[in-house]
Amino acid sequence: MNINNFTIFAVFIGVFLLKAELRKPNIIVFLVDDMGLMDTSAPMLVDENGKPKRYPLNDWYRTPNMERLASQGVRFSNFYSHNVCSPTRVSMMNGQNSARHRCTDYIFPWKNNREIDYPLATSQQVPPEWNWVGLKGSDVTLPNLFIKAGYQTIHVGKAHFAPKDREGEDPLNLGFDVNVAGTCFGAPGSYYGTRSFGVGSKNLHARPVPHLEKYHGQNIFLTEALTLEAKAEIDKALNASKPFFLHMSHYAVHSPFQSDPRFAKNYQGKSPSLMAYATMIEGMDKSLGDLIDHIETKGVAENTFIIFLGDNGGDAPDKDLDGISSCAPLRGRKGAKWEGGMRVPFIASWGKVSPGNAFQEENPIVPNSMRQEFGTCFDLLPTLCKVSRIKIPKSHKMDGQELGDLFAGKRNSDHRDVFLNHYPHPRRGKSQFFTTWRNGDWKVIYEYLNSGPKRYSLFNLKNDISESNNLAGKHPDKLKQMITEMVDKLTKMKALYPVKNGKVLKPVIPEA
Repeated sequence: MNINNFTIFAVFIGVFLLKAELRKPNIIVFLVDDMGLMDTSAPMLVDENGKPKRYPLNDWYRTPNMERLASQGVRFSNFYSHNVCSPTRVSMMNGQNSARHRCTDYIFPWKNNREIDYPLATSQQVPPEWNWVGLKGSDVTLPNLFIKAGYQTIHVGKAHFAPKDREGEDPLNLGFDVNVAGTCFGAPGSYYGTRSFGVGSKNLHARPVPHLEKYHGQNIFLTEALTLEAKAEIDKALNASKPFFLHMSHYAVHSPFQSDPRFAKNYQGKSPSLMAYATMIEGMDKSLGDLIDHIETKGVAENTFIIFLGDNGGDAPDKDLDGISSCAPLRGRKGAKWEGGMRVPFIASWGKVSPGNAFQEENPIVPNSMRQEFGTCFDLLPTLCKVSRIKIPKSHKMDGQELGDLFAGKRNSDHRDVFLNHYPHPRRGKSQFFTTWRNGDWKVIYEYLNSGPKRYSLFNLKNDISESNNLAGKHPDKLKQMITEMVDKLTKMKALYPVKNGKVLKPVIPEA
């Protein structure tokens, strides 16, 4: 080979390697609102051998596409979001625990939650400095990092990152190239196109879903309209030869509980609201399947990394289904201090398993696997940045852990099985004001407005998944250890605390 030919060959190889380095996998984050751990036919809990274990609710819901995704990916039986939506959504975007970023409650769209119509004393107990304005454009966020890496960043569906007239109200200000239907509120006025998705709604928590006027008057469910929009935006990114980051954030299955007529025939003989909820679950699942089918048709499924999760615990409309609690065997539901309030479904998978695919070899996932280690909503930022080879600024304080080793079936000695949920707020007009701390099998609940022994609850979740046996009195040493750990974590995150009569209510460590 003469020198000219060698030079041409070297340039060719250099360009090829550069293009290979610049190529990035596509990312889909499929987020479901108010979906509990048990709201699926794909079991999320395990038996004593670590195998998927079915419970009665798994036989009520129909989610074949979640089953499909789980069969080719990994599920977590201990995956945590915060107990209400906005804290989780901010944490997903910035990789921080809500105690650190201080958006610790859902964001009321029109004014500071501290000013809404709770009893006056209860409202005033909320920390004055809590972050009710949510995300800002200058924040380090997934879309800001991905757009700088050359991605087409797409938001479709619910946002609820900030209140009205604040910067983060519009996802376009947070790093998204595209925003379809995202705004300051967390629920639609209606799921029906025939009702223009809420035009005329009198619900102060909801308004007409924006950007979907072309569907007004049509016989179409909101979940389907959002799916069609997401598919169209994927096509635009592919036509522009750009990798895409899609934040597919459904309003479903948040109230109002309205029946999706496509699936009503599958749920007969129960209360109307429970039937409606089940149809909304199945409609969400169809959306998942439609997106997977779409990227397969476009020939990019094997290059697309998918994460499925819920934003907080379940909020099914009825208290029970034939005597079964809506999150059973977990206790509680959305907003609660119990596991049902914050443990959520989680699946990670490539869109299509393809042996030899370079992206999949770099970020392998063991098909049809279950992990019992902890995952959290704030793990998404480091995990997705690692998959996409995106560097996170060293100055950005982060609480999330990268989950790639667990996806690959490896044990990671640096992984921490801990989770902190800090909620210095009332819930639905009732006193809550709690912090929960889980470390391994043990969980402690600290309640700020209670005194004496009533402040503390201690559970061993390995033996008592329903949190029915408070061991605080029987294990004072373990209680003191857990509260000490909790206080240390809150202190390091500079967490804010409730106030009472002008006094800050910091946690009290019990005597052993």
